[in-house]
Amino acid sequence: MTTPSTPPQIPSQTWQRPIGLDWDKPYTVRYGSNLDDGPWHGMPLGGFGAGCIGRSPRGDFNLWHLDGGEHTFQSLPACQFSIFEETQNQRHAYALCTEPPSDGSLNSWQWYPASTEENPTGTYHALYPRSWFVYQNVLKAQLTCEQFSPILPGKYQECSYPLAIFEWTAYNPTDEPITLSILLTWENVVGWFTNAIKSPTVKVRDDGSPVYEYQSKWGQSQGNSNRYIEDFHRIGCIMAGGHLGEVPQEGEGELAIATATNPFLDTFKNTRWNPTGSGKEVWEQFSHDGSLLDCTDETPAAKGERIGVALAVRFTIRPGKTRKIPFILAWDFPVTEFAAGVWEYRRYTDFFGRHGKNSWSMIRTALKHSEMWRENIITWQQSILDREDLSDSLKMALFNELYILTDGGTLWTAQDAEEPRGKFAVLECIDYRWYESLDVRLYGSFALLMLWPELEKSVMRGFARAIPTGDDTPRIIGYNQAAAIRKVTDATPHDLGAPNEHPWVKTNYTSYQDCNLWKDLPCDFALLVYRDFLLTGGDDYEFLWDCWPSMVQAIAYLKTFDTDGDGIPENGGAPDQTFDDWPMRGVSAYCGGLWIAALQAAIAIGEVILNNPPHSGVFTDTIYEQKRSQLLEPATIQATLSTYQDWLEQSRPLYQHKLWNGTYYRLDSESGSEVVMADQLCGQFYARLLGLADIVPIDCAESALKTVYESCFLKFHNGEFGAANGVLIDGSPVNPDATHPLEVWTGINFGLAAFLLQMGMKEEGFKLTETVIQQVYENGLQFRTPEAITAVGTFRASHYLRAMAIWAVYGMFTGFKEGK
Repeated sequence: MTTPSTPPQIPSQTWQRPIGLDWDKPYTVRYGSNLDDGPWHGMPLGGFGAGCIGRSPRGDFNLWHLDGGEHTFQSLPACQFSIFEETQNQRHAYALCTEPPSDGSLNSWQWYPASTEENPTGTYHALYPRSWFVYQNVLKAQLTCEQFSPILPGKYQECSYPLAIFEWTAYNPTDEPITLSILLTWENVVGWFTNAIKSPTVKVRDDGSPVYEYQSKWGQSQGNSNRYIEDFHRIGCIMAGGHLGEVPQEGEGELAIATATNPFLDTFKNTRWNPTGSGKEVWEQFSHDGSLLDCTDETPAAKGERIGVALAVRFTIRPGKTRKIPFILAWDFPVTEFAAGVWEYRRYTDFFGRHGKNSWSMIRTALKHSEMWRENIITWQQSILDREDLSDSLKMALFNELYILTDGGTLWTAQDAEEPRGKFAVLECIDYRWYESLDVRLYGSFALLMLWPELEKSVMRGFARAIPTGDDTPRIIGYNQAAAIRKVTDATPHDLGAPNEHPWVKTNYTSYQDCNLWKDLPCDFALLVYRDFLLTGGDDYEFLWDCWPSMVQAIAYLKTFDTDGDGIPENGGAPDQTFDDWPMRGVSAYCGGLWIAALQAAIAIGEVILNNPPHSGVFTDTIYEQKRSQLLEPATIQATLSTYQDWLEQSRPLYQHKLWNGTYYRLDSESGSEVVMADQLCGQFYARLLGLADIVPIDCAESALKTVYESCFLKFHNGEFGAANGVLIDGSPVNPDATHPLEVWTGINFGLAAFLLQMGMKEEGFKLTETVIQQVYENGLQFRTPEAITAVGTFRASHYLRAMAIWAVYGMFTGFKEGK
């Protein structure tokens, strides 16, 4: 029944865009081989690792990440909300997308008018995991559609659900009754989202990185069928595939749409209409009176045929009254496949079963719990939105940058003996399709640490299991065409593998550089392990026991690159760290600082495990159990710590002596470069974060940081874009044609901003943060945040993991305790 109400309250801190308003000059991609889908990206809907669907600010559903690790960006016009309104004998009906299909389909439908600068027809708002469409100046009723998925900190069940909840609020501000009908149409896409190429060829792109073929089965619907279902106060349509065996294959399963009903509502359904035709069989009746010609045809789709469903709810609102109407979209594709025959069940199957016929069970769950989920999300968000020490734009970006946990080709497997909450992984980005690049997650994993710490530890245990393994597969390195093997035993892998092979088992997928030579990865591993232990309560000793043996092996391997025995491994003159187009030679500020910080972290870890020895049976990996157990013997640990202490005492003064120039730290000890590197003291940041001793004198750190702020940020194009990775002290380029040094890396900038805050430079840290947020959210890069932007309005590597480093900025205010 209707109740007095007001339109829903939308937080003022959302990212906002007039519905359908085009961008004048959105940033474009820097390299033709990189992904550039254009600026029409909205907030993704769905659970972690369950696949997600994105709806853009013009109202269309256009992003389909339903096959783990794969990217399909294509508007599907039949997947759509539409509205009918009748008041004072006037009738209007609109499909609520501002862009009609380009192929001529659904040409009988009337499409919602797009906003102009002078006449907005509504506003899109986003504050992940919630977003809103507010419709204005077209209809008499005030209409809002709020959409969300149950993404909540520390909720390791609900966050996995493949659900999208749409709550419509209709308010009548007039003096006359208004009749409305809300229509949800959807196309049966079961079977579309799997690679039609079962043995995809891996090629080397023009930028030197590997890429494999992917071709979805888009539009192949033969055998699919739809059926109507009525279940107490719930009604809906289930869309099934034609070939679902006892064990589903990738892409097999079902989808469902549903709503709640009561005696005050009229409901209508159509279970079989042609989404590639004119759409007249739906629109003719709907645009006349808001109804549908009821159809419950379950005939499977013939070869070459595509089929859709439709569900409409009609109601009348008296003047001054409000009505809320929920719609739910659920999908159940329980399997994600990697190489042919290598597959995993998704995490949500631990709660809904594995046979691919559970979409209606999800619908029931959503209709029962969605209001509670929404209230819990509001409470969580409000705790940050109410803070007076953060700007509105920072609050907005904090939430919206979490989108990558849903959108980033995310894997989250069902639980197993190794991982009771399942294995978790996010791609570095869509262009660089490999999982959890360790150098990137040194920055980008703060959100996972703070909000879902058990998933963060799962990732790190994945690296711990991978370090002792080796893979002698030969390959050619893209950067310089050198020969290398894939994975050296005891080397820290760059990544945990790719969607086309076997993630967590076959690691080091990237071949742009020989990552066995990288000098930052073992340090990153040690620092993240200690960070994850220390900042999640400092009492998960089993996590340290799991990671310590691999850490010892990784550090020993890295020390072999200390060719002159001075205590610090040398960079080899090729790009052998996260700036993988930027050569460093000898002792480098970036890698050398991480080395000193990592030694301190390893010493701290060793002391903890000495005081908290492991119980028997900690390790389940029998292949390495004996060696790992030896590394955990107290005498061995003591000897290891003594060695680390010797290296630390040797390396700390050497770092200062070789690199300090009186104002900042040189790039390295041998190239003679005078560049000011923005991230030269990442090791110092991490040392202070973890309560370890400073790696450099504090006055030197302050001087270097001020120089970075002035040279790399303020003097680089007058501070308009953010901090460039490396420029001369006057802000000019060393080489105008350089790649990485002249890029502004979003995640590096957020990490640098956190460092500024850590060092008491609050105004500077906020200014840098705000500048980068503005670059992303005012130039059509929202919900596809890139790794890098340039001063000429281009970007590289969208949907990038490192940008979640913005949570390090927030962590400076909370002690990294959010979500605990």
